[in-house]
Amino acid sequence: MSREFSMDRRAYLATVGTTATVALAGCSSGGGSTETVTPGTAPGFQPFEFQDGSELVGFDIDLTTAVFEEMDGYELAEWETFEFGSLIQALTSDRIDFIAAAMTITGDRDETIDFSDPYYSANQSVIVRSDGSFSPSELGDLSGRPVGAQSGTTGEGIIQDELIANGELEESNYTSYDNYVLAVEDLENGNIDAIVIDEPVGDTFANQRPVEVAFIYETGEQYGFGMRTDDDDDLTSAVNDGLQTVRDDGTYEDLTAEWFGS
Repeated sequence: MSREFSMDRRAYLATVGTTATVALAGCSSGGGSTETVTPGTAPGFQPFEFQDGSELVGFDIDLTTAVFEEMDGYELAEWETFEFGSLIQALTSDRIDFIAAAMTITGDRDETIDFSDPYYSANQSVIVRSDGSFSPSELGDLSGRPVGAQSGTTGEGIIQDELIANGELEESNYTSYDNYVLAVEDLENGNIDAIVIDEPVGDTFANQRPVEVAFIYETGEQYGFGMRTDDDDDLTSAVNDGLQTVRDDGTYEDLTAEWFGS
């Protein structure tokens, strides 16, 4: 899969057909002072963000740190953690200033918050129990089966828009979870038969749990860092410059090798 972030946010939104009006965002660090930025994330999405004992770790955590080290006039405060579905509200209510949570750039989200340039490309995967007899090969095979996804994610949107809305899956057959760890536990215990999940996260669960990837559902989605939509785009511009710097100096490649193995 591609791990490039070569196209800017507006170009990406144009490719997926959005007509949203994109507002500029940011916060100023004028006068040479340092702006403290409070980052927020949603643990339980390994390898992007998860708890290792008491420590918050992952690709998004390290990439954010590396990007802010290249940004003059900004510094990171302590991380705040939320369920994924609460992150945008936390941002717009000023509880945090920055989202780093493998968040897919969509037109609907971009109407509410501002995104950085894309920093990661991914598809969705469908995972099942390794020792089970259910072996779906396409989305329609999930019809009539109990399935799950994390609330507010692309996986949930696919189940609702492609299966439930089209009459291929009863609403009662879908379970929404606060995080994917809970969903995988239910899958292992036989309470659901499949999960729709971001491809790199599905791969990580398959390497660590008795589950396997049944097939890949191509979405071509891209992740971006989230910031408030404001009157200027100082923070957004600084983050984009930082992203480009860590790409150019090899840091991005090193982090992908560390967290994804290639």
